[in-house]
Amino acid sequence: MDTMGRHVIAELWGCNIEKLNDMGLIERIFVNAALKAGAEIREVAFHKFAPHGVSGVVIISESHLTIHSFPEHGYASIDVYTCGDIIDPNVAAEYIAEALESDTCEKVEIPRGMGPIKVNQFQKVL
Repeated sequence: MDTMGRHVIAELWGCNIEKLNDMGLIERIFVNAALKAGAEIREVAFHKFAPHGVSGVVIISESHLTIHSFPEHGYASIDVYTCGDIIDPNVAAEYIAEALESDTCEKVEIPRGMGPIKVNQFQKVL
């Protein structure tokens, strides 16, 4: 069966608390994860919350990587969604889990846009 893409959702527990609260480091980890997976980066946006926590996204030509960190719990939720069949989202997710020193990584992969894939013609509306 054809799909439009693959979506890895990961729960990272027992992460390094200091890393989970370091916006610059998390941004570098996510950029490196995208590159390691072979993705083409388009935009990067991260935000540091007070007193702790980071949320961010790396937009790639093939879709996106996101994180929401909860340093007070040693936890991060991440998503890696890639379209097509060239980029493996598991490569990026595993890189992130290792870089954040996760003790436990629970992952699920969801096929997106399950087929058959149909091409629709757009009609110009006057």
